[in-house]
Amino acid sequence: MVILITGASHTGKTVLAQRLLEKLGYPYLSVDHLKMGLIRSGYTDLTPEDDDELTGYLWPVVREMVKTAIENRQNLIVEGCYIPFDWRKDFTEEYLADIRFVCLAMTEAYVDAHFDEIRKHASDVECRIEEDDFPAEWIKEINRQMLDGFTKAGEKVVVIDSDYKAAIKEAEAAVSDDDKGVTA
Repeated sequence: MVILITGASHTGKTVLAQRLLEKLGYPYLSVDHLKMGLIRSGYTDLTPEDDDELTGYLWPVVREMVKTAIENRQNLIVEGCYIPFDWRKDFTEEYLADIRFVCLAMTEAYVDAHFDEIRKHASDVECRIEEDDFPAEWIKEINRQMLDGFTKAGEKVVVIDSDYKAAIKEAEAAVSDDDKGVTA
């Protein structure tokens, strides 16, 4: 089984991936680590700020890694922002049967009510050197984009609007059980 975890920045994708790694013992691929390896090695002139271009650049590689894992009957957790809204079109039904998907997004009300907490926990799992001073409006906008984009693509999204821990537990249970997705 391959578990794809995506969503807006600061929603807890990496926290969820870490919890699933510990619970299931599956290997874990951070698309952000892949991104930075390619950028730092000089294999691309893209920068961490080139989000739209990075999705187009990284997704074909990640997609083929997912297919390879499934073909070899290997489990894998893939986590990152660079999964396109229409990702399902790249897989046949045989592949999709072995993929679990979860997208995390916060509501604007949640961001407004918990912004200081979001900022405080920004580096809990991974060090975010450049992220000491991100604005609430940026967080709200990327969450809107993720929620709108994946909803329009027919994906179900775990919406964080009051109880963060409960939402993460819901997402964890949905993808580690034999479900094929999660409900909003």
